[in-house]
Amino acid sequence: MSGPLEGTLRDKVALVAGATRGAGRGIAVELGAAGATVYVTGRSTRERRSEYDRPETIEDTADLVTAAGGRGIAVPTDHLVPAEVAALVARIADEQGRLDVLVNDIWGAEKLFEWDATVWDHDLDNGLRMLRLAVETHAITSHHALPLLLRNPGGLVVEMTDGTAEYNRDTYRVSFFYDIAKSAVLRMAFALGHELGPRGATAVALTPGWLRSEMMLEAFGVTEENWHDAEERVPHFGISETPYYVGRAVAALAADPDVARWNGQSLSSGQVAQVYGFTDRDGSRPDCWRYMVEVQDKGKPADATGYR
Repeated sequence: MSGPLEGTLRDKVALVAGATRGAGRGIAVELGAAGATVYVTGRSTRERRSEYDRPETIEDTADLVTAAGGRGIAVPTDHLVPAEVAALVARIADEQGRLDVLVNDIWGAEKLFEWDATVWDHDLDNGLRMLRLAVETHAITSHHALPLLLRNPGGLVVEMTDGTAEYNRDTYRVSFFYDIAKSAVLRMAFALGHELGPRGATAVALTPGWLRSEMMLEAFGVTEENWHDAEERVPHFGISETPYYVGRAVAALAADPDVARWNGQSLSSGQVAQVYGFTDRDGSRPDCWRYMVEVQDKGKPADATGYR
């Protein structure tokens, strides 16, 4: 990273829980680009794949963090297993003696949700598994990691979700189980704000916009180099953003000495970019959620002019 965030997190230690791919990888890399030591966790390693059965691994993410200028440390962890999370935090405490940033990005449910399926039609086992992956993992990780984060003042917890509190309040999101999962994480940040604020730390909920993750690009049959080609089939894809954009949002928040002003709030990558002045890798500044409300959801023709 070149610019105002370079080196700002040189003495900071971060844990990005769920950093194998997508937003988690982008966040880990941008924290590294700002100089942080970043522990990256997930279940997909070079020796063993998770049920996703995809090529991305936590070791690859750690290497990208180091290449960006930080120090990446991969620790295979299933965040549904409390003992594994406790061991992870104990290792960070032993090796670093501190934790400054916790990013709860565990998800792992892309293959579990069904679009517009009612609660009685949706596969029940998949729905309940989704809630465990999206909610229980975050609670387990916070339970074990927050005492270490609170050892030093100024710590930051970022709860990653899909949609702002305002947008999700008024909009049905995909299905019963998906809607609950994403709304629960928003409420987690609110609750953590009440518990952490008086103790000198900050919690926020953060959502990317339409994310050009590895899985999204693959689904649309494009790459990061030719992603605009997907607009022929899905015109609103023009508002999309890379995972590094929300990564820069986390880095900017972590470097802000006045980050407590956001405590308990719901934020988006586009909103944070307007405040801190960073851009996506192509120099644009997508504001997806404003676009969703003002253009897509109103049925207007796709036109990202003025929104990126």
